[in-house]
Amino acid sequence: MVDPRAFLDYGWTFHGHKCPAMAMGLRAGAIAMNRLGVARSEGNALLAMVELGDDHASHCFGDGVQVVTGCTYGKGNIKQLGYGKFALTLVDTTTSRAVRVVPRADMQVRMRHEPFCVQYRLQGTPFAEIPDDVVDPLIEEVFSDPEEALFDVRDVFDYDAPVTAEDFGSFVCSRCNELVVEKYGRVIGDARLCIPCQEELLAVGGAAWTGGPK
Repeated sequence: MVDPRAFLDYGWTFHGHKCPAMAMGLRAGAIAMNRLGVARSEGNALLAMVELGDDHASHCFGDGVQVVTGCTYGKGNIKQLGYGKFALTLVDTTTSRAVRVVPRADMQVRMRHEPFCVQYRLQGTPFAEIPDDVVDPLIEEVFSDPEEALFDVRDVFDYDAPVTAEDFGSFVCSRCNELVVEKYGRVIGDARLCIPCQEELLAVGGAAWTGGPK
């Protein structure tokens, strides 16, 4: 069984500060792994899909998922779906089995009314300046409360995870001389360009560039 507490110290180091949302990601990931009967991913045996969006509170959830599952952006086996929701679907790509774990809405709403949020986070207090006696009880609640009080867990189902291969193709941008992954290349005339160089040229009409580095 995966114990999310065992990843707590590493989680704080990885994430940079204490917060209940990161702890929530740790426990959600551990629940999914235990339901699937899988170990932490050293390669790409697991695929994590988090439904987080951008620039919203409690985004720290995603770091907890990465720490405990081993699904990372570097390995390309965690995907952010952009729904603005705090949910994790974890897929065992070797069996196509998956499970979805969602922190309960009533629990999340209640935590938004705790001093941690109302007196500190909403006032712009940096995480490092929030007293331990404010944040530690919430973290302990995340780890000690019964699973059913904190999460909704959907039964394991079959999921056809897409099979993708790493792209080794690349070229050197004709304008900035930086290496670019092949599929992100753009063309103006006879020049092969990266996206920023193409956008800069299009902004000034394109034809003004006669070749060579910028």
